[in-house]
Amino acid sequence: MNKFCKVSISNHVLTVTIDRPERLNALHPPAHQELSDIFDEFANNDELWIAVITGEGRAFCAGNDLREQAKFDAIVFPEKGFGGITARFDLTKPLIAAVNGPAMGGGFEIALACDLIVASEKAIFALPEPRLGLAALAGGLQRLPRQIGTKRSLGMILTGRTVTAQEGAEMGFVNQVVPHEDLMTVVDEWVGQILECAPLSVRASKDVVYKSLSMASLEEAMVTQYDTVAQLMKSEDFKEGPRAFAAKRTPRWSGR
Repeated sequence: MNKFCKVSISNHVLTVTIDRPERLNALHPPAHQELSDIFDEFANNDELWIAVITGEGRAFCAGNDLREQAKFDAIVFPEKGFGGITARFDLTKPLIAAVNGPAMGGGFEIALACDLIVASEKAIFALPEPRLGLAALAGGLQRLPRQIGTKRSLGMILTGRTVTAQEGAEMGFVNQVVPHEDLMTVVDEWVGQILECAPLSVRASKDVVYKSLSMASLEEAMVTQYDTVAQLMKSEDFKEGPRAFAAKRTPRWSGR
């Protein structure tokens, strides 16, 4: 039984809702571990193809639970990073952040570690750690510059300032801003579009994008052999797509 998250599964989709609304879904060590265990299962379960993460109540995640941190003068989270997500570099399945409210500090870092961010108009984002004598060391200092550029990211990082969902979209780290009441409906639309694609094609595509970003040249990125691409080309779905197209029918993806 989960104590700090709600979990539901439907049509190959895992939905995880952080459930500490009394702390604006800030995470303490047991919540970090619970999330890490949930995403371990997601990574290892062949029947789970997409994950959505959101928050209960009026916040997405307010970051690290500073009251807990103050007890020990230390931040403790699992090997796979903040919320069990931010250091999960080998996950090729898509993650979607449904940001329903404030995503602050580590909460913003969780969202940045996802592949898509769909934000309620009530969402706000910040890396306020310098205002607290801390630093955004769960990927914020690395992912934000890669996603929106150095100057824009430093404008947030060095000031700790808060930006709205709309500004986040204009900067480029938010995919879509929607009315608050429509958030999960729109997320379901994104999920539906991904599910129309072959799961192994989606994973190979995500894998190549992220790995190629760190390569020195376009040529290196294009000639590199990727394990996920090799798996895709040996899969049943690699045969199913062209067969379905030739037969003028909807593909029946198996993820194998």
